[in-house]
This record gives sequence, structure tokens and C-alpha cells, in this order.
Amino acid sequence: MKQIQKGFTLIELMIVVAIIGILAAVAIPAYQDYVVKAKLSKVQSTLDPIKLALASYYQENGSFPVGTETANTTVAASAAGGLFNSIGLVNTPNLPPEVTSVAVTGTATTATLVITPTKIRTSGIDGLTFTLTATGGGTAITWTCTAKTITDPLAIKYFGC
Repeated sequence: MKQIQKGFTLIELMIVVAIIGILAAVAIPAYQDYVVKAKLSKVQSTLDPIKLALASYYQENGSFPVGTETANTTVAASAAGGLFNSIGLVNTPNLPPEVTSVAVTGTATTATLVITPTKIRTSGIDGLTFTLTATGGGTAITWTCTAKTITDPLAIKYFGC
């Protein structure tokens, strides 16, 4: 009489474990990169209202506002006559946990955003300072990254450094 198999052999189980291990070895680094990309995207979206307000101010007045103001993790009303208030932002920007501070410095011809990220990636991004400088032209504002010490490929991609 023929006996019917009632389970898996050891070889079959070892093959399944090996396949799962290979998939995990490929998936975990990709997932970690996606998490970093999401956090960098959040930082970029935090800067967009400031960039838009600066561009609007430049288009209306022909120059950038002069002054310096810093937004940090505490949200407060922008000081009357402060730089954020002069570009039309009633409150200082609400920063996500991935940003320690955003400093804006304006001169008549340029505006500079200095971003200090945190809790993104401990090696290569956290603790760095990204400096974005806006230069006005006849029809557009050009943002360039002037921090040349950035080596992380994802940070380079998102901030153009």
C-alpha cells in the first residue's frame, strides 16, 4: 500500500526560508530609502509656501524683502514688520518633526533659506545645513543649493546640491 505524504520535507522548508531571506535582503534597504524620500519630500513641502511667498513678493516689488527671521519647532505669530509678515505669512511656518529650523535672510537681490533637518537619516543628512539661494530674474526666480558638503544622493536629488 502506498503512503500519502502529510507535510513538508525539510528541504522544501529550507527552500522557502531561503527565498524569504533573499526577498527581505532586497526589500528592507528599498523600504528604508522610501522612508527617507518621504521625509525629504515633507521637508520640501514645508519650504514651498515660503518660496512661493518670496517669489510673489519679488514679482510685486522688484526685490526681495530685507531682513532675517527664523522659524523653529515652536509655532508663533510672525512679528509685525518681520520678514515672514512682510512676505504675507501671518504665522511662522509650522515645521514638521524632520526640520529643526528654517532661517530666511533677504537682501534686495537675493533670498536665502537655511534648513536644518533632523530625524531623517543619522548618517549623511541629519545635522547638515542646506542653504538654498533665490536669485530673481526677469520672468522667474531661480533656487540653487549653495551647500557643497552634501554627499547623500537622496539629499542631492531633493535639494539640487
